Amino acid sequence: MAEVAMLGTGRMGSAMARRIVLAGHQLVIWNRSRPSADELASDVGSLLARVADTAAEAAAGAQFIISSLANGDATQAVLLDPTFLASLRPDSIVCDMGTSGISSALAVSNKFEEVGHLFVDAPVSGSVATADAGQLFVMASGDESAVSALKPILMTFSKQVTYLGVAGNGQAMKLAVNLVVHSVNAALSEAFVFASQAGISPEDAYGVFEDSVVGSAFIRYKRQAFLTDQAPVAMTLDLVKKDLGLISSSAAQLDLNLSVTNAVASLVDESCDAGFGSRDMADLSKFLSQALPSVSS
Repeated sequence: MAEVAMLGTGRMGSAMARRIVLAGHQLVIWNRSRPSADELASDVGSLLARVADTAAEAAAGAQFIISSLANGDATQAVLLDPTFLASLRPDSIVCDMGTSGISSALAVSNKFEEVGHLFVDAPVSGSVATADAGQLFVMASGDESAVSALKPILMTFSKQVTYLGVAGNGQAMKLAVNLVVHSVNAALSEAFVFASQAGISPEDAYGVFEDSVVGSAFIRYKRQAFLTDQAPVAMTLDLVKKDLGLISSSAAQLDLNLSVTNAVASLVDESCDAGFGSRDMADLSKFLSQALPSVSS
């Protein structure tokens, strides 16, 4: 049984936390907004060690500290705080699993190297439902021995942990994966509207998308979200916008012009400006069904 701290109890952090405690590990949790942590504590009951009042308190005594925070700014504010750093055990391993961005991963990694602590950059591919099922895909980078030591904890909610080299590579790979996801979602949304406007029923059109050469795990997974209004929100368009911003800024640093990403980002920006930001990414199709007629008129 390992001593683990979870920093961030949003939907993904909570899903990871449940899997960790169900695997028998001792877990302390912390969240910037206390009610979220208290809700998770109530959910898992006596399996949870406790809810900490601060990130430093949660980390004190833990061998493995997992961060699942909203963005790179939040991650750096917590992980680079002097009080937090002073709370770490000499053998602690801190792992950021959020989509924090390459520059954030490098900033945290450099500081941890400076103060003599181990840091792992390990974002994931998959949804909250995927985490609940223990089927996330982890893209880990940083100290390889630290990744190996952390792997039993990661495998409580994952199907695979792939090591990608130095810290920052995990974030780069996650952004590359999300570039594909968001581009496919935009193309699928546009194709869905096109087929519907041509007179094909939504169910028939989506069935063809699933079963034809373009079929994929993503398209199968998003079926309910595209065809009904009852599907839970898996990833909001606001978060898609955040991802695309990270991809674009990272590409600029690499002197790359990502024309497809830029086009998708423009479309997502328009949908968020139109009030779709809190809706699931599949609702980009609903935005397009409203926007496209005005474009052609």
